[in-house]
Amino acid sequence: MQVRGLLLLLALILLTATAEAGKNKKEKAKKDGSECEDWRWGPCVPNSKDCGLGYREGTCKDESKKLKCKIPCNWKKKFGADCKYKFESWGGCSAQTGVKTRSGILKKALYNAQCEEIVYVTKPCSSKIKSKSKAKKGKGKD
Repeated sequence: MQVRGLLLLLALILLTATAEAGKNKKEKAKKDGSECEDWRWGPCVPNSKDCGLGYREGTCKDESKKLKCKIPCNWKKKFGADCKYKFESWGGCSAQTGVKTRSGILKKALYNAQCEEIVYVTKPCSSKIKSKSKAKKGKGKD
């Protein structure tokens, strides 16, 4: 009988501790959270140079917040890291300009970013001609 009472007391203590922990998390969420729903977010500003870790500032009525963000260092596109596009395959090389072009259609605008619906990107044409068969050195018969 004493073992059953001890187990019941232990279960009651665990239940109480769990309920208190849940209450503290809810209170913390309310303290950190905001009643405001119309947040306006600025662009991600890197801490140094033009890429890497940084922050994004947001405002809503009289409130302001800063969020951590990251700009990938290979992302140097003019349309920004907050605009996500689905790109077509690269077009053929233009003999007149020496570049090839492709277009991208807006897929997602993060943090209410102002994004263009369609963007065009170019890159220089490759000067090397890629061959599918490569000669093997030192393994052939003479």
